Amino acid sequence: MKEAMIGSDMGVTLVGGGEIGVDDIPLALGHAPLLVAVDGGANAALASGQEIHAVVGDFDSLTPEDRARIPADRLLRIAEQDSTDFEKALNSVRAPVILAVGFLGGRLDHQFAAFNVLARFPDTHCILIGETEIVLHLPRALSVALQEGDVVSLFPMAAVTGRSEGLKWPIDGLSLAPDGRIGTSNQALGEVRIETDGPGLLAILPRRSMAAAITALAASRPHAIAGQSGAPLPARA
Repeated sequence: MKEAMIGSDMGVTLVGGGEIGVDDIPLALGHAPLLVAVDGGANAALASGQEIHAVVGDFDSLTPEDRARIPADRLLRIAEQDSTDFEKALNSVRAPVILAVGFLGGRLDHQFAAFNVLARFPDTHCILIGETEIVLHLPRALSVALQEGDVVSLFPMAAVTGRSEGLKWPIDGLSLAPDGRIGTSNQALGEVRIETDGPGLLAILPRRSMAAAITALAASRPHAIAGQSGAPLPARA
């Protein structure tokens, strides 16, 4: 697969082809103003009236009509079929935070595929935005300002252990696994800190905590990525 083709120090909004609420794209762009459509997500991106900086994917869902409306140098086609379009997009983007709309809701297999990709890109700060919740892969340590009573669900995509502060039911001493104990329906007592001993743990938080989650992810990565800009970078073989 090609190396990164798009870089932004402002954050990137990915628009997929799944369910997208009327406020989803404006909400994401308010925090991550560079818009990248993922294959058939170009339809919703075009309908939003926002500038599309690039379209990434194998283009099996990109209609000829939509393709004709996008400058050719912004069409980044990756033809191989061994990865999903979401994976192609994460492989093609480097940014301090990536906000992804159109990947939750709708078909369950597409949602599980998105969770799988999050787990395989543990160092990529990507947040999936749904109708009422957000989903992110937890870094090794994250402190996020939540409200008392907020639902905090932890779902392991691999065997993982860790520690927590600020959860009603701490995870200290627990072994979490997708085919064993999971950590759904926990509650925040206020600010929550979670440390993990390895990758693979997804957090599901209330949608209204997105800004706090973005701030927390930024704090977990003290050094900015070098060589980024606010415009697409040319494709490299």
